[in-house]
Amino acid sequence: MYKIYSIWKWTVEGMKIGIFGGTFNPIHYGHLRAAEEVRERLEFNKIVFIPSGNPPLKNIELADAEHRYKMAELAIDRNPFFEISDIEYKSQGKSYTVNTIEELKEIYHGKTLYFILGIDAFLDMPNWWHPEKLITLIDFVVIPKPHFRFIELLTSPYIHEDKKTLEKLDAFEIESCTLTLRNNRNIIASRLPLIDISATRIRRQVKAGKSIKYLLPEAVESYIISNKLYRG
Repeated sequence: MYKIYSIWKWTVEGMKIGIFGGTFNPIHYGHLRAAEEVRERLEFNKIVFIPSGNPPLKNIELADAEHRYKMAELAIDRNPFFEISDIEYKSQGKSYTVNTIEELKEIYHGKTLYFILGIDAFLDMPNWWHPEKLITLIDFVVIPKPHFRFIELLTSPYIHEDKKTLEKLDAFEIESCTLTLRNNRNIIASRLPLIDISATRIRRQVKAGKSIKYLLPEAVESYIISNKLYRG
């Protein structure tokens, strides 16, 4: 079984690493395919999945951090370009993205890091803990989410206006573009094939006693069933 026990052991210089965080409640094929598309399109060396530990806005349907970590570990097991970090899972107290990114920059000193998130999450960033600091720490990759358009990024207080480019992205005239944040950090907006699977739907299916086959890896499905997760 292939797995990474510690990301502190990486020593290769010149790496481009995508940081993919989330509750992964549970992880599914939408997450996995998006990460693979980003890795291949932007030529990243690795994608590091970071299941959240104890997020400040905890959902009552949120499975314990240990379960979410193990499900993510099972899901990425056969992809040599995917790895997992326990940086939030094993941390004490609330998990704040800005603190996680600061730690990762120390761990990956000399590496180029990109924070991968959906349009919805990027637009919600002003509500996060110390967002003004976060946008100075790392470059971003923003990927599609159902019911959101890239042009909506212009409502963010952190991005310079580039309406024509975002309109081309929404019109499928281009696949990706690089925009500049107001602090001169970069944001890569990338149109990926959209797989409309949601963790919310999966939890509802489980609670209703319905099948969740083909929405997530079989190993994750088995883990959910054997551990009686999301039954209400």
